[in-house]
Amino acid sequence: MGGCHREIFEYKTITDDPKGFWGGAVDVGQFEHELNLPGNDGGELVSGISTTQSYGSSKCIVCIFKRRKA
Repeated sequence: MGGCHREIFEYKTITDDPKGFWGGAVDVGQFEHELNLPGNDGGELVSGISTTQSYGSSKCIVCIFKRRKA
């Protein structure tokens, strides 16, 4: 009988602070570069959240990556 194999993961969080007086202005090229760093290291994007401030503009973008722990 085979033993129970338990996968262990580690997580990385990346945040981006939208610019502009009211927020919400994202430098897409820079943001994609930041997202590709953990992706190139075996990370998989599992969640993306935008926190809001007044009138629905974005205050912060939070992305969570996971990868199998070596």
